[in-house]
Amino acid sequence: MILRSVIMVVVVVGILSSASQALRFELQSGHTKCISEDIKSNSMTVGKYHVVNPNEAYPLPDSLKFAVRVTSPQGNSLHTAEKVETGQFAFTAAEEGDYMACFWAEDHSPQIIMTVDFDWRSGVQAKDWSNVAKKGQVDVMELELKKLYDTVTSIHEEMFYLREREEEMQALNQATTSKMFWLSFLSLFLCLSVAGIQFWHLKTFFEKKKLI
Repeated sequence: MILRSVIMVVVVVGILSSASQALRFELQSGHTKCISEDIKSNSMTVGKYHVVNPNEAYPLPDSLKFAVRVTSPQGNSLHTAEKVETGQFAFTAAEEGDYMACFWAEDHSPQIIMTVDFDWRSGVQAKDWSNVAKKGQVDVMELELKKLYDTVTSIHEEMFYLREREEEMQALNQATTSKMFWLSFLSLFLCLSVAGIQFWHLKTFFEKKKLI
């Protein structure tokens, strides 16, 4: 029973781990590549990036370097680096929204294409569990339980967040429906008013001409 629980924990943590942004992309000289991550407020986030050496037998050439900048939803700079081949950043999100990491390389002639590995994690996935296990001197079972506890806490917070978003959407839908109702009523009133005025004008015109 305990072994089964541990296996389930490992599966859940593995699924959640795969949801983090770990990707590889190509960056052309003279171009910019931006990646966004939706992060909740007060969530820890960490990121690591490096250029993939096309030839492991030789050191990385100086031409394969780039600049990076990480900004908050309000445009505040949280991390900057220039002419680097590797780096990392870590911060706690002060606001909720889409955080942006932009990479760009100086223009070269002929054009250079470099491959960049970028790993961006937030929330539970931002924790370094190897250090937790080392510092706390816990065994595998306790470590998995700690992971499960933090995962459940994260899911619980996410459920409350989704519930708040749902309530906001319902309020917005109700407000929109109410506005559309009054707009339709006003449009109908204006159409009837214009039709009545036209009818009165035509009637008055024919009476003056003694046609009716």
